[in-house]
Amino acid sequence: MLIRKPTDISPSEITPDSVYTKRRTLIKAALGGGAIAAAFPASRLLMDMPEERKAAKLGLLSKSEFSTNEEQTPYGDVTSYNNFYELGTGKDDPARNAGFLQTRPWTVLVDGEVKKERTFGIEELLKLAPLEERIYRLRCVEAWSMVVPWVGFPLSALIKQMEPTGNAKYVEFTTLHDPQQLPGQRIPLLDWPYTEGLRMDEAMNPLTLLTLGLYGEVLPNQNGAPVRIVVPWKYGFKSAKSIVRIRFTENQPATSWNEIGGQEYGFYANVNPNVDHPRWSQARERRIGELLKRDTLMFNGYADQVASLYAGMDLKKFY
Repeated sequence: MLIRKPTDISPSEITPDSVYTKRRTLIKAALGGGAIAAAFPASRLLMDMPEERKAAKLGLLSKSEFSTNEEQTPYGDVTSYNNFYELGTGKDDPARNAGFLQTRPWTVLVDGEVKKERTFGIEELLKLAPLEERIYRLRCVEAWSMVVPWVGFPLSALIKQMEPTGNAKYVEFTTLHDPQQLPGQRIPLLDWPYTEGLRMDEAMNPLTLLTLGLYGEVLPNQNGAPVRIVVPWKYGFKSAKSIVRIRFTENQPATSWNEIGGQEYGFYANVNPNVDHPRWSQARERRIGELLKRDTLMFNGYADQVASLYAGMDLKKFY
């Protein structure tokens, strides 16, 4: 018998204690006042789940030398089991609430410590560099994983066009802040908008993907449409979704999960089986669709490509 989802993990294990407790308090209060019903109208909650593939194709894609040859996670699982709190905290909430998010028109501001600040339309991003399919592992801090054929191009292609200044040491990503389109933002579980960041050398690594699709199609809303980052050697929360701003900074940016639960979610968030989450081990993981757990690989199996970025660093201190 196959287990499609790691249901043996309780909600309190998936979320920091502070957030989990706050969430329960907010929901309990909201049930009396109708706030949850207002945030998630029934007419939108009853939308079809993504068994049918309706997304537009992305045309001719090249294959990537960085792809794993592991078995890919089925499309239905990839698009129905998601972490995207802006569309709800349950794993199936993002797919059910995906219709709130309107991804056309869409712009991404690129600014900060660069010589060429610019606002890109999503269609411009689609044409900025040749698109390729990369079959990457995705490892989440809750100890589940997937193998997903992402579509995009190296973030470095965008960075080079912007000509960062000598002061650009980090790259910050900001998600859309619009509670009408992202009803999860009506509940203050995080300090919205969601922000994430990478060190410049991490952002320039050829593995870091500016992602515009999966399975050869445009990104479904629940997976971070229309543009997100995928950083395959880090836990999934580092891969910001529905991005509206990319900012180059001299100082390390504040990031959402690190700000609300720094003892559990470090800035680096490298997949490291030797550093446990405070409330569970990270040494093993469950691949969606498999019964048995497997050993977690250092840097999610991408050590050959990225270990040199952290030479000499204490990876238990800089977790």
